[in-house]
Amino acid sequence: MAIIGNLISRSLRIRKKFTFKLGTPRQYQLQVLHRLLEKAKDTEFGRHYDFQDILDSPNFIGQYREKIPVHNYSKMHKEWWYRCLEGEANVSWPEKIKYFALSSGTSESASKHIPVTKAMLRTVKKVGVKQLYSMVNFNVPPKSFTKGILMLGGTTSLFEKGDYYEGDMSGIQAKNIPRWFRRFYKPGGSISRKPNWEQRIKLIVRKAPSWDVGTVCGVPAWVQIVFEEIIKYHGVKNIHEIWPNLAIYIHGGVSFEPYRESFQKLLGKPINFIETYMASEGSFGFQARPGVRGIKLVLNAGIFYEFIPFNEENFDADGEVKPNPRSYMINEVVEDVEYAVMLSTCAGAWRYLIGDVVKFTSVKEHEIVIVGRTKQFLSLAGEHMSVDNMNKAIDTVQKKMGITIREFTVAGFPYENLFAHRWYIGTDQPVADVAKIREIIDQTLAEVNDDYAVERTSALKEVFVEVLPNEVFIDYLRCKGKEGAMNKFPRVMKGEKLKDWEKFLAGKTVKHQA
Repeated sequence: MAIIGNLISRSLRIRKKFTFKLGTPRQYQLQVLHRLLEKAKDTEFGRHYDFQDILDSPNFIGQYREKIPVHNYSKMHKEWWYRCLEGEANVSWPEKIKYFALSSGTSESASKHIPVTKAMLRTVKKVGVKQLYSMVNFNVPPKSFTKGILMLGGTTSLFEKGDYYEGDMSGIQAKNIPRWFRRFYKPGGSISRKPNWEQRIKLIVRKAPSWDVGTVCGVPAWVQIVFEEIIKYHGVKNIHEIWPNLAIYIHGGVSFEPYRESFQKLLGKPINFIETYMASEGSFGFQARPGVRGIKLVLNAGIFYEFIPFNEENFDADGEVKPNPRSYMINEVVEDVEYAVMLSTCAGAWRYLIGDVVKFTSVKEHEIVIVGRTKQFLSLAGEHMSVDNMNKAIDTVQKKMGITIREFTVAGFPYENLFAHRWYIGTDQPVADVAKIREIIDQTLAEVNDDYAVERTSALKEVFVEVLPNEVFIDYLRCKGKEGAMNKFPRVMKGEKLKDWEKFLAGKTVKHQA
């Protein structure tokens, strides 16, 4: 097996030495869009918006932007995708949809059904191969390529609904993984198909010593829970006493920074932390350079990107896009500007707002960081506080207070004719000085966000902090049927979700500090 690992590692390094003729980002993306339009021109969607006329135009990208309206999930589902669920073929992509990925629905809908096409599954594999090639840039021991890959996702059980299957995207991918990969895949089909998340954790914890894991993939909060449970159950000091060859952690879904320090405490030696960008709508990119904060978008794999500046000109106070927003292609963006991501894909999504807000850290390398969600930001009084700002504040609290914060959420509300924020912070460690946490959060936000600093002197009158046990956050997800490795706690509570959260807390007999 060591020989095989060396051969794989060597082949990747040899491939890196070859020079391949590359197109520009604009050329790649125009080619992708042209192919998408050509493929879908005879679908119901393509005929409705006359894709052929767009293709015949000398400025087809301009015509595309002008003719196709912006869609969110609700609009795409209400007007088109509901027909796919009813078994109709050739709606927005030229096939009958066999799989639908169920999203946790943190923004628009309680249960989103995202079409997953054959072409999209091929695209996900293509991006995975490109990420494998990029591993040569990291300090990965050759033997790691022969070790198990633990994938902590949702249940891989799919539910048959007449003509189609629905379930977590991880389950759809597991059903379609190459046969050769199954020998590396952990926890294996039997455990991963268990519908109950707690049952899967127990089985993973007990069987952990029988696996030789080199790579772990999953959302940070849940991977941390699994590591802690393994360490506790087997009475070891760190996870490397169970998996000495663990060298790679591939994460995504939320910012890793608030978890980094607590993760380090669970390790026995340094490993590579590699961020990816995946969603039910597709696989978009991965961290390709070590030591660089940025996810490299893959521009030639069936997804066309547009970027809408996330500002008051294009979005209202609730994060809803305004009519006819100005969008930019990959070659038109600039660094350090917040953009909402809009996709056209080989799964039949057209000018589709995925809900993520990003910044480009390197336009040249088309690398981004995810700074929040269009619906998960706070701007009651013009403070424009993003999830990225919140993550930095929590990370500073952890470092200065010496505590581990696994989850948090923030709510805004009217207060004494002005406004206030209330932070709910999850930690199981004793906190003697909650006022100090409030002070650190307030100071950090003022330092990283000029708008926040200004509003704290006027309309944003107060900041409150409540410290809760971690179990409260897990219980809330559990009662909503959202417990598990694919579900993330909302960083911002608004509207009905806030009322529901407050009602939940009122019914809990938890000892918390305010």
